[in-house]
Amino acid sequence: MRSSRNLIIAVAAAVILGGGGLIVLGLTDDDEGVLPAAISGGNAKPAGPSAEELAKRERAKRAKALDAALKQVAATTPDFSVAVLDKKTGQTYAYQGSETFDTASIVKAQILACELLKAQDADREPTKGEMALATPMIQSSDNDATTELFEHLGGKSAITKCNKRLGLSQTTVNRAWGLTKTTAADQVRLLNKLVDTKGPLDEDSRKTAFTLMNTVDDTQDWGVPAVAKPGETATVKNGWDTRSADGGLWAVNTIGRVTSPDGKVNVSVAVLSHNNQSMDDGIALVENVAKLTRQHLKY
Repeated sequence: MRSSRNLIIAVAAAVILGGGGLIVLGLTDDDEGVLPAAISGGNAKPAGPSAEELAKRERAKRAKALDAALKQVAATTPDFSVAVLDKKTGQTYAYQGSETFDTASIVKAQILACELLKAQDADREPTKGEMALATPMIQSSDNDATTELFEHLGGKSAITKCNKRLGLSQTTVNRAWGLTKTTAADQVRLLNKLVDTKGPLDEDSRKTAFTLMNTVDDTQDWGVPAVAKPGETATVKNGWDTRSADGGLWAVNTIGRVTSPDGKVNVSVAVLSHNNQSMDDGIALVENVAKLTRQHLKY
C-alpha cells in the first residue's frame, strides 16, 4: 500500500511540475499512446482534412467524372480535345489537352494579341488601319483582313516570336495561317493572357480584345457562349475549315471565356475537333463538350 501511495504522489507531483515527467513515471512501453492529447502535450493531428483539402478532393472527383463523360462521347464522335482554366479556383482541366489540331480561324485571336503587342511596343494605340483589319477579322472572321494583318505584322516569323511572349509553347505557326497547329492547353493559356493583369497586354489592349470577342456577328455566336447562363458574359473566337486533304471533313474549334458579374464565374474554355462530317456536326460536338465541362466541373 505504501509503495502505491508513493507512486500516486509522484505522479501527481509530475503533473504539477510538468507533463513531461508523467510519461516516465506513469507509463510502460505497453501503455504508449493511451494518454489524451491535452495531457501529453497537445500535439495531436487535426481530427479531419482541412477545407482546402476537401475542396481539392471534390475537384478531383468532378474531373474524374468529366473524364468518364468525355470518354463516352469520344467513343462515337470524331477526335476532339478540351481544356478549361478557372481563374477563381486556379483549377485546370484538360482532356487530350496536348493533342495537336489545326487552328482554322481561332488563330485570329492570337494574331490580334500580337497586333496589340506591336502597338504597345511602339508606345502607341493601334492605328485606324490596323483596327480596320482587326475588327472584321474577329467579329466576322474575315479571311482577307486576316491575311493582310498577318503580313503587316511580319508573317510567320513575327507571330512565332510573339507566341513566346504569350506563352504558347505548343503552337506552330504556318505561313498559311489557318494551318497553324495548336493544342487546347495552349489556347486557354492565350485566353488567360488576354485578361491577365500581370501579363504582357496592358489595360487598353485587354479591353480591345474583350470588346471585339464579345461583339462577334450573330453567325459567329456559337461554341463557348452556349455554356453561358443568363446574366453572364461570354467572349468567343471560332474556327472551321474543310479541306480535300482531309477528305472534305471539317475542323471545328471554339475558344472563349465566360464570366459573371459577381466574379464567381471566371473561366477560359477551348474545344478543338477535326474529321467532322459537316460544320453543323462539328458545332454540335464542341458545344456538347463545352457544356459537359460546366456540368461536371460546376463552374
